[in-house]
Amino acid sequence: MDSKQNQDGYIVEFVSVGNAMKVTAIDPKTMREVSMVGNPKLTRKHLAKKAVEKLRYVLEKEKNS
Repeated sequence: MDSKQNQDGYIVEFVSVGNAMKVTAIDPKTMREVSMVGNPKLTRKHLAKKAVEKLRYVLEKEKNS
């Protein structure tokens, strides 16, 4: 498992699972997290970007509910 904090302050974790890469993005303010599974041949930067996009979508949806 590998984790890092991106420039937006979100925590992103990477876990290799067989032929896939599980990516989890966490908002440290709300402790909300989302996960996705991606192709491990893609760059971690690309996978992190997609996970953060999903997290922002979920946060916005919850905010507007």
